[in-house]
Amino acid sequence: MKMECSWPGDNQLMRMYHNEEWCVPTTDDQYIFEMLTLEGAQAGLSWSIVLSKREAYQKAFHNFDITFCSNLTDNDLTNIKEQYNVIKHIAKLQSVRSNAQAVIKITKEFGSFSNFLWRYVDFEPIINEWHSEGQIPAQTDLSNQISKDLKKRGFKFVGPVTMYSFMQAIGMVDDHVTSCVYHTSNKERKIKENGF
Repeated sequence: MKMECSWPGDNQLMRMYHNEEWCVPTTDDQYIFEMLTLEGAQAGLSWSIVLSKREAYQKAFHNFDITFCSNLTDNDLTNIKEQYNVIKHIAKLQSVRSNAQAVIKITKEFGSFSNFLWRYVDFEPIINEWHSEGQIPAQTDLSNQISKDLKKRGFKFVGPVTMYSFMQAIGMVDDHVTSCVYHTSNKERKIKENGF
């Protein structure tokens, strides 16, 4: 019998994120930037806290419009810290602006932020075959490499552990356990069985 990964527990936001977004491949730069921001905000905190504040982040940063975020002033960021239910860590909030500026530079060079990131995996997600959640790594050589490369380009809060979570968030890796109905192999099987 196929089950689901256990890490979301009974938290509804966590379950929705696991079922609908986690490890689903995306090339949408605005969504990718959102995930980069939220994963950076998580550093030292739990993902459930970040998800509970996600709607406030979306309002504060205009749904993570990259141009808007790149043009934020220090006063804008202070106002966001004071007026919105975001994590009150000023360096993390400032990183939204500097990371947006870095994304714009990458976009000019590679056509999109998505192109830059997905070339690390030859534009194909890594489908892992973990049998238990304890096997899933916190970081990998690849997340370490991406972390180093992004830091060189001026990104903040992009350590190797954060980058591995980010890779999961945008579907560069599928780390659902093999017994989870949302693992790629099970989703493909379900599609075939339903005749789609």
